[in-house]
Amino acid sequence: MSRNKAKILSVTVLTSTVVLSGCGLFGSETKQKIDPPKTVTVVDQKASKDPTAKKNNAADTVKTELYLIDKNGYVVPQTLNLPKINSIAKEALQYLVKGGPVTNMLPNGFREVLPEDTQMTVNIDKDNKVATVDFSNEFKNYQPDDEQRILQSITWTLTQFKDINSVKLKMNGHELTEMPVKGTPISDNLTRAAGINIDTNDVADITNTRPVTVYFVGGQEGGYYYVPVTRRVSNTEKDPITAAVNELIKGPSPKSNLVSEFMPDAKLLGTPKVDNGQVTLNFNKNIYGSFNKNVISQALLNELVLSLTEQQGVQKVAVQVDGKADLKIDQGKKLTEPVTRPEKVNTGSF
Repeated sequence: MSRNKAKILSVTVLTSTVVLSGCGLFGSETKQKIDPPKTVTVVDQKASKDPTAKKNNAADTVKTELYLIDKNGYVVPQTLNLPKINSIAKEALQYLVKGGPVTNMLPNGFREVLPEDTQMTVNIDKDNKVATVDFSNEFKNYQPDDEQRILQSITWTLTQFKDINSVKLKMNGHELTEMPVKGTPISDNLTRAAGINIDTNDVADITNTRPVTVYFVGGQEGGYYYVPVTRRVSNTEKDPITAAVNELIKGPSPKSNLVSEFMPDAKLLGTPKVDNGQVTLNFNKNIYGSFNKNVISQALLNELVLSLTEQQGVQKVAVQVDGKADLKIDQGKKLTEPVTRPEKVNTGSF
C-alpha cells in the first residue's frame, strides 16, 4: 500500500457528489460535472440571522475564486460569494487584503495574502488581456516567506477572469521588476505558466524540464480541498497529458501534508487520445485501488479532471479500464459520460 493511499483510506468523507445528466457512453454531448470536497466556512453571523438579507445577498453576489494561504503555506483556490459589481477583478484583490472584507468569510485554517491597508488600482487591457495592478506603499509590508505566495495568488486570482491572461505589477505608479522585500524577479507578464506551489524536490537539472500543474488533496476531515501543485517534468516526455497523469500516480511529496487517491501501480495503457477537447484515458485495473471491480474513487476522478483540464485544449475527460468504459464511482453512480471541470474550484458550503 502506498504512503498516500495509507493516509487517505482512513478518511471516508473525501469523496464528493457527482452530478450525472442524460445517458450514453462517453461520446454523448451530455456533460458531467464534479464538485470538489466541501470546506467549512466562517460566515457573518449578523447576516445569517436575517433571512431577507441572505436572499438579497444571494441575488447580488458572484462566486469568485480567491487564492488564499492555508495553514501549511499552500496557495489554494477557495470560492466565495463576492458582491456583484462591474470591477470584479479589483474587488477580488481587495478580498485578499488582511483585515479587509474577507476576514469574516475565511475558511478554517486560511489567511489573507496581501498586507493590511493595501490599496490598489486595476486597469485591464482587454485587447491584449493584460491586467496592470498598481499597489499602494503598504504592499511591501509582507513577511519575506510570503513573497512567492503573493505573486502566485495575485496571478491566479486575476487570470480566472476571461478578460485576463497575464498580469503586470506596479507600486506607487512605478513598474515592479522585482518584489520589494526579497527581490524575487518579476517578469513583464505574470501568467499561470510560472506555476503555483512549486515542487522541485526531485529535479536534478531544471534546465531540461518544463512545468506541469496537478491537483492533490489537502486539509483535514470536515474541510478537504484540492491543492494545485506545479512539478517539473523531463522534456523527454513529449505528451503533456501523460506527464500529468504520471505525476498524479507518483503522488505528492511525503513531506507535503497532501494526499492522493492514486495507487503507485496504476498505469496508462497507451497514449491518451484527444479529440475535439475530450481526452480519453485507458488505465490498468490498479486504478480501482482498494475498491471492487469497476469502481473508482470520486476523489481520484476529481484530481484527474482538475489536473488535465489545466492543459490547453482539454475540456473534458473520459476514463476507461482495459479498454472498457463500464465504470462506477464509489458512491454507486455509473460513470457514463465524460467529466468536465467545474466552473469554480473548492466551492465550500454556503
